[in-house]
Amino acid sequence: MPDFFAAPVNGAYHLVSWIASSIQPLTGPYAAALAIVLCTIAVRLLLLPLGVAAARGAKARVELMPKISEITKKHRDNPEKAQREIASLQAETGTTMFAGCLPMLAQLPFFWVLYSLFSTAIVAGEPNGLLSGVLFGAPLGVHWPLVAATPAYVGLAVLLAVVAFFSARWQARQPNQPATNTAMGRVIRLLPYGTLATAAFIPLAAGLYLLTTTTWTVIERAILTR
Repeated sequence: MPDFFAAPVNGAYHLVSWIASSIQPLTGPYAAALAIVLCTIAVRLLLLPLGVAAARGAKARVELMPKISEITKKHRDNPEKAQREIASLQAETGTTMFAGCLPMLAQLPFFWVLYSLFSTAIVAGEPNGLLSGVLFGAPLGVHWPLVAATPAYVGLAVLLAVVAFFSARWQARQPNQPATNTAMGRVIRLLPYGTLATAAFIPLAAGLYLLTTTTWTVIERAILTR
């Protein structure tokens, strides 16, 4: 691994190892798993301002929808002019169609570091001790195909499905969503369940991160958009 990429993984290794060793007297073999959850919560707290901004942007876009619809109808024969006026309107109000993606995009580096951390046998010049951590008998560094029948992965899959259900239901309640009987509507409803497919190809530790962060997202949306 190049030094540029190894540095954040090494840093994460020392941080997670320190947290795990600190709480091990209370949590025993689950110390590494709980350390991942705590780190994920810390990341989401760090990104909370982006979540708040995304929620405010979503509310602002809802308020703008009547004006956007009016512009679209007014310039139905000139889509380019309609897009320019909509972009100008969004610029004036400080809204953007991509604001809601910021929290997810900002998490990608953290997710990559965690994936690399639990996919590497040697970290910071020493054996990766975190790989010995377990969750209900399943090693945190093992992928789904090898331990599909263990309680850890069964539980992870069930919980991810539950979180995806609530996320999809929230998405369906948003104004101006495509009808569920359209192709776009069906795709949007199924997108939250992509976490299940992702979990099948990543270490259990990364799946635990995925479960924690998606649960946070559902709760954050419920609080900030009510």
